[in-house]
Amino acid sequence: MNVCDYLLEDKPESSVALLTLRGEYTYGQLRSAASAIAAFLVKSGCRKGDRAVLLAENTFFWVASYLGTIRAGLTCVPLPPGLPQEELPYIFDLTEPACVFAESRVALRLSDQWGASKLVSDAPVALPNHVDVTSLTELVSVDPESVRLPEVGQDDLAALMFTSGSTGKPRGVMLSNQNIISNTDSIIEYLSLGSSDRIMAVLPFHYCFGTSLLHTHLRAGGSVVVDPRFMYPEVVLQRMQTTACTGFAGVPSHFQILLRKSKMAKMSFPRLRYVQQAGGQLPRNFIDELREALPGKQIFIMYGQTEATARLSYLPPDLLDSKPGSVGKGIPGIKLSVLDESGRPVKPGETGEIVAEGGNVALGYWRDPGESAHCFRDGKLYTGDLATVDEDGFIFIVDRAKDFLKCGGKRVSCRYLENVLLGFPDLLEAAVVGVADEVLGEAAVAYVVWRDRSSEGTPRRLETYCRQHLPPPFVPKEFVAIKALPKNSSGKVLKPLLKAQAQMRVQEVPGPCA
Repeated sequence: MNVCDYLLEDKPESSVALLTLRGEYTYGQLRSAASAIAAFLVKSGCRKGDRAVLLAENTFFWVASYLGTIRAGLTCVPLPPGLPQEELPYIFDLTEPACVFAESRVALRLSDQWGASKLVSDAPVALPNHVDVTSLTELVSVDPESVRLPEVGQDDLAALMFTSGSTGKPRGVMLSNQNIISNTDSIIEYLSLGSSDRIMAVLPFHYCFGTSLLHTHLRAGGSVVVDPRFMYPEVVLQRMQTTACTGFAGVPSHFQILLRKSKMAKMSFPRLRYVQQAGGQLPRNFIDELREALPGKQIFIMYGQTEATARLSYLPPDLLDSKPGSVGKGIPGIKLSVLDESGRPVKPGETGEIVAEGGNVALGYWRDPGESAHCFRDGKLYTGDLATVDEDGFIFIVDRAKDFLKCGGKRVSCRYLENVLLGFPDLLEAAVVGVADEVLGEAAVAYVVWRDRSSEGTPRRLETYCRQHLPPPFVPKEFVAIKALPKNSSGKVLKPLLKAQAQMRVQEVPGPCA
């Protein structure tokens, strides 16, 4: 079975699948649009295995284009609609798309990029250079019954999900129909999702975490509420109330903002059943605040990677107290091991690399055999994430292998330093990077976002706090206050950018608290 048929089979035509700011869309409308798009692609000469780039916000157009592309046997390549123009040629050269699906505003902004690719937009748009554009309205008029669609099976490639690029150059992760189906079934099982569930989606669908929300709720027969206005968090919270959302999902920055920049703790969510957090570690003090703000709601702490379709592990909500800081164990159908450099399982307290095996492990990286051979070996995914285990087999992530500092000859995780910093109640966000240092060899630089910068003496108190809670070599050399941490469209912090800025700053010999 292919992902499109898998997600939409046996769904009542009139049931609501998607709620956007423009209106509600039923499963019948979604099925009809996806079928028309698939028929158009085949009729236009696109062949099974061709790639189709998708550049759009979370909309009905995105969902229909994604499903229709997969049903036609093409490989969907979802990208951020705000992707800088200079980055697109690299991905186009790598994927050689036969078709591009782009919102009209994106089509206009990148009008000189399309080349020979067929271009489909959400609305009619006139482009220079005589580029031929087909609108979604025109596609829906195509009779899908007149076109024979190819057989698309579980082993066929469904999507190329590009990594966030937070630690290097983006790579296209090859996900088969089977990968998506396997991961979706597993997530539905441990979250106990059903047709009455309704998720608030503030995560972009081009990010694997966001796509998993779409997959799981469509398969379960539930619905997805889309709201792109998270810069106004209370507006999103109010919409969760009015649309009776049963779930919310986010990365750490979403929860940090909700807890310290909104009135969530004073609001009531009678239909909310659970929240799910992944995309990085949410510090313990924020988890405690979240439990106080949402009493009686289930809080799922999860871990995953694009290379594993989405999810790899979860911590059951009833273990938050007994296993603080853990990401739990492998999700149903997934085996997780923490192995040392010799490939042997580590003992409790020892550090090793998380290795995963199961139906959701991707096929490798698109046209990158070297990295594929390094990360995907013998059907297993070597994640690059370092972790420990306890006596019960629960996993505790230390950090990415590339995100360690060596200060004064001692290794320390940037994640550990960030968690210590965020124990300071006046901080909203923090990110630590390393810079060269003549004395320590490498020193920490902390970029911080104040909860309320008006407090007199706060920077100095932060430095004192760090000296009280960290060994001298680990106290940041500099604290740089900024309005917000730079993030990609998935909400992840862009550390390479901060590291480059920090290297420039230390050359200027700044003071301890900027």
